[in-house]
Amino acid sequence: MAGLAESGSNPDVDLLYDINGLAKDAPGWFDGIMEFMGEWGILLAMVLLVLGCWWTVRRRGGEDAAPSVAALMWAPLAAGIAVLVNVPIRGFVERPRPFREHEGLEVLIGGKTDYSFVSDHATLTMAMAVGLFIANRKFGLLGLGLALVEGFLRVYMGVHYPTDVIGGFALGTAVVLLLSPLAMALLTPVTRAAERSARAGRVIRARGNSPDEPDERDEHVISGASGDAGADAEERDLAA
Repeated sequence: MAGLAESGSNPDVDLLYDINGLAKDAPGWFDGIMEFMGEWGILLAMVLLVLGCWWTVRRRGGEDAAPSVAALMWAPLAAGIAVLVNVPIRGFVERPRPFREHEGLEVLIGGKTDYSFVSDHATLTMAMAVGLFIANRKFGLLGLGLALVEGFLRVYMGVHYPTDVIGGFALGTAVVLLLSPLAMALLTPVTRAAERSARAGRVIRARGNSPDEPDERDEHVISGASGDAGADAEERDLAA
């Protein structure tokens, strides 16, 4: 299984050289930025995107707040599970890194001694993106865009074949979607219970959006209604 891409005529290898060739033509400072983004930057952006989505869901409130927060909790959990699933896959395929099999690549980051298929970074980012999409379509689309950029960068850096990235995308998506019904069945009751709590409920809804807190508009209506009732009673007393 180690020779998934040993021939220079393989489209996988050809695309690897085409994308990685862009790194050779780019200035050193630009490659430094691409290296940081490909190794850490996109992952950090995904975490910030999940937090931003949570903040938006929390402020908006509504009946779907608890299920949405449950979906957001599932996104990083699914990413972790997908990476664990990838461990035996890597050991079974045993595909070397592309720079070990092919000469002339511009490798932007060293120290990669593990196997190449499938890409952990592609798996992580796509799993979180799909989890985000389940929770919120707008943030999910942004996450999917970041995941695609991450996949491109892993090939650009010379540490993965394109098929490593595609495999990571497929693995991350499969784990999220296949386990999502079970995950939501377990996590949603937890978030609904937290929603009813005086303190933990702030994680699900912002202050003023709690279902246990009276709406100021309702209080006004109730107060006004009481005043009208009192006025009617006074008019009846005067008439009597």
